[in-house]
Amino acid sequence: MFRIKTYLILISLFILHNVFGTAVVSAVGSDVQFEAEIIAVIKQEERVSLETKHMYQELELLGISGKYNGKKIRVESGTLPVAGVPLYQRGQKVVVNESIYPDGTKNLIIVDFVRRDALYTLFLAFIIVSLLVARRRAIGSLLGLGISFFVIFSFVLPRILAGDNPVLIAVLAGCIVVPLTYYISHGWSNKTHIAVLGTLIALLITGLISYWAIESAQLTGYSSEEVSFLQGVIKSPVNMKALILAGIIIGLFGILDDVTISQASIVEKLHEVSPGLSPHTLYIKAMDVGKDHIASVINTLILVYTGAALPFLLLFVSSSTGFHTALNFEIIAEEIIKMLTSSIGLILAVPITTFLAVLLKSRLVQRSNKSTGRLFSH
Repeated sequence: MFRIKTYLILISLFILHNVFGTAVVSAVGSDVQFEAEIIAVIKQEERVSLETKHMYQELELLGISGKYNGKKIRVESGTLPVAGVPLYQRGQKVVVNESIYPDGTKNLIIVDFVRRDALYTLFLAFIIVSLLVARRRAIGSLLGLGISFFVIFSFVLPRILAGDNPVLIAVLAGCIVVPLTYYISHGWSNKTHIAVLGTLIALLITGLISYWAIESAQLTGYSSEEVSFLQGVIKSPVNMKALILAGIIIGLFGILDDVTISQASIVEKLHEVSPGLSPHTLYIKAMDVGKDHIASVINTLILVYTGAALPFLLLFVSSSTGFHTALNFEIIAEEIIKMLTSSIGLILAVPITTFLAVLLKSRLVQRSNKSTGRLFSH
């Protein structure tokens, strides 16, 4: 079983590598992007343009992908006083955009860094730490992670881009991802059965609450620049309201795993230690532990959303915009709705899973008692 899981993880990582492969994304229209390595800084000086000082660089690059693979090219950086232009150094890998004008002339500009090496290194460290601490349990979790990414990139995103309803696709993905990842990570047991059922119920309730919140707040889904860019790139129209809801549902897949599995395990362990507890007492004691879990998870979730929205929060704090006015902006309202609906789903998952676990445990005890009674009656 250990070898099978290992092979499956390697297959999942191979799929992910091909999804995020080193091939450069083809650009729109006559623009083409490729990757290159900076092999020399030919010139670096401070210039003044439009009464603003900025750094200018002339760089020599070696193409490492696309039609410029293996070719040396020269690129200028900092020709205009644009904010956020970095100072490049020898050895850095960058993404270069080539624009071809109608008269045939070409313009090459650096548009971004190549960050995959750092991401791969960090991901490798994540795998090593997980295996060292959790050992075989980590293998199942990593396999579940690979399956989740595979479903998202091979099913969810292509179907949404094809024009399918994002909510329906997210629900179908949940029905695939939740059972598969739970059983792979935690094994086939009553505890996992309860966690899967509790998660799906919590997702359904959260989806309904999120739908009501999105409609009540009259969110359009067009609050960010990424959405506007997406609408200009894709061919099929996408329901942006539904996309917000789908994002909430998908975002809950993982965090609900922690809550529901924990509560099912708590009920199981309490019953093992004190098999004489009544269902009501067992529920109360399990909920006492669950309440602490709720407090910590909610705090974590809210801080995660706050961290993601930190640039926007700084913008509003530094401006003269009042709190009530800032609260009314769609981009802020959208994040608040995501945060609150997700928190509500997490809170409800605890009593729902605890109730289901206690109910199953009491039914199993009753069935066991009946079987014992029949045995002694004979």
